[in-house]
Amino acid sequence: MTCPNLKAVIFDIGGVVLKSPFLAIAAYEQEHNLPDNYINVSITRRGDSGAWQKFERGEMPLYDFYKSFGDELSDTRNGNIWYTEYSRRKGMRCPALPEKLAIDGRELFGRMMRESSEYDELVVNAIRRIRESRRWRVIALTNNFSKFDSPQASGTSGSHVTPLSAATGLPATELAFLGWDKGGPVPPSLRSLFDDFCDSSTLGMRKPDPAFYLLACQRNEIAPEDAVFLDDIGANLKTARDLGMQTIRVSIGGSLSALKKLEVMLGIGLTDGAASISKL
Repeated sequence: MTCPNLKAVIFDIGGVVLKSPFLAIAAYEQEHNLPDNYINVSITRRGDSGAWQKFERGEMPLYDFYKSFGDELSDTRNGNIWYTEYSRRKGMRCPALPEKLAIDGRELFGRMMRESSEYDELVVNAIRRIRESRRWRVIALTNNFSKFDSPQASGTSGSHVTPLSAATGLPATELAFLGWDKGGPVPPSLRSLFDDFCDSSTLGMRKPDPAFYLLACQRNEIAPEDAVFLDDIGANLKTARDLGMQTIRVSIGGSLSALKKLEVMLGIGLTDGAASISKL
């Protein structure tokens, strides 16, 4: 059903515009004989005090994050309690849980970032069509990372310094390791897709905090009821619905289905030619 009241389309980035980092987590779990979703449960259950959450709010520099992230995920005492509770909530038999873990936070985060550096061309094409229509604001609302170490701390010096490494304080080798050597975690080509880019690590708040959504609306002079929000995480979508936004969940590999729902809401074509676009 067309929604003529809509004034804005709000997109999550990782898992919607870019490939999902959850694919890297799933592969890591499989390689290390961990139950499905074990790492995600540990990340989520840390709550606002977790290293992941602090990093996304810009409260922790990268190298400190690597260590804290690995240490927290290696905490099987809490991790096993949380996964047992998760299994109970899901109504499934709890599998064998690890007695000991030694997760390298840098290795895992690097895999996640490299995995999620690839664009979903279907979504990019849809964003361009929406902006070309000039009928809706196109906004990014993303839990992101931009807090880096100083050049002195990260060892950027001499011939190893590039403009990007100087700007971020990260060695060129570290940027390449993270897949950020084309412009950092938010390259200009990504930012330019949007009328406004609301980044958790620069604004100091993250999804699913309602204040983050409301700030995005305030910056773009809209009410929550004026927007439709696309995300891949249920908790993020729930907050949006509670505030009055229309929502569309984008499952892994499900961007075409999500965009078909969006084009019905907007009343414009977004997916014609999808067969050829998806081969890019």
